Amino acid sequence: MKVAVIGGGAAGFFSAIAAKENHPDAKVSIFEKSNKFLSKVKISGGGRCNVTNGCTSISELSKAYPRGEKRLKKAFKVFNTKHTMEWFESRGVPLVIQEDNCVFPQAQDSQVIIDCFMREARRLRVNLQSGKGVKSIKTIGEQLQLEFIGADHGPELFDKVIVTTGGSPKRKGLEWLETLDHQIEAPVPSLFTFNMPNESITKLMGVVVENAQVSIQGMKYKSQGPLLVTHWGMSGPAVLKASAFGARTLSEQNYEFKAQVNWVNEINNETVANQLYSIIEANPKKILANIKPFSLPERLWFYMLEKCDLPQDKRWGELGKKGVNKLVNIFTNDIYQVRGKTTFKEEFVTCGGVSLADVDFNSMQSRKCPNLYFAGEVLDIDAITGGYNFQAAWTTGFIAGKLN
Repeated sequence: MKVAVIGGGAAGFFSAIAAKENHPDAKVSIFEKSNKFLSKVKISGGGRCNVTNGCTSISELSKAYPRGEKRLKKAFKVFNTKHTMEWFESRGVPLVIQEDNCVFPQAQDSQVIIDCFMREARRLRVNLQSGKGVKSIKTIGEQLQLEFIGADHGPELFDKVIVTTGGSPKRKGLEWLETLDHQIEAPVPSLFTFNMPNESITKLMGVVVENAQVSIQGMKYKSQGPLLVTHWGMSGPAVLKASAFGARTLSEQNYEFKAQVNWVNEINNETVANQLYSIIEANPKKILANIKPFSLPERLWFYMLEKCDLPQDKRWGELGKKGVNKLVNIFTNDIYQVRGKTTFKEEFVTCGGVSLADVDFNSMQSRKCPNLYFAGEVLDIDAITGGYNFQAAWTTGFIAGKLN
């Protein structure tokens, strides 16, 4: 059996290794159009490679995927975070789970992951071909013919083909799969930070609030987690999660929208007001500047007082109901105008790709083209940060490699 894996990234290597382990006699080849294998793995997680997440609950895990949640829930029963950790550790890559549940190699270096894949590929005799891009796939009887870019490679026939070409920033990069009758969900950016060019909060760059809540006006979804104020706007997990869940809508709005920030992550206004009243009761003579409610960073607290027209030297006992209401409002519903986005780090993640309706998740085989399989970001699957995008690559690659 001849098997072609198109794309030499994370999902490509994982599915090629799985294919060879499931079918030892098969001839498995990886075709990578660039001259380098696993280049995205190299730079991921700031060069440390966040291989997966420590979350072991399948229902919790699947909630990290704005696109793909339902189908991955089923796929995670076959191969999940626990299996990923066992897979790497049993192949000589010890892992560590950080406090935030992100899982990294103990070496804190993505090179150990690359070395592990290269070692496994060589051990299993996977044929690695770099600088060999695929232009098109044609069905010829039960087989699939690959046509390569450049005149020096003639077309080749394969019994099974796994497509793992990753996300494409432009629809054009996926058109070659459309010719086989697959529906393509238009790619749009996911995981980006919010630009706020006209908002004075940017003067607080560097301020971090450990547990804030971010929502987008007009959308139900609320994300929570650390929020970082930057010199261009806002970033941090709470913002990145909101960008992932709002990816399509925000693209349609041309990245012009209002973000609502709940700085204290408490949705009950009465609870917030009561906390302020208890500060007033205990410290009526103290000035506002000296007591920071909800352990807010000092610079943010002073900024809020200024925004509410409350002098820093005002005494807590003089705040009154009106002053309390102003503070409750800014704590729980602070609104900022967003105009544009910035890519998060160098890790470009897109939502969009091959429609999930066209793929059987029991096998990752195309419903439109027999013997053609998909794995990784070429599918309309994407996740929030925290090792989840890699986990989707391992899971879909593992299932695709069964070649069922």
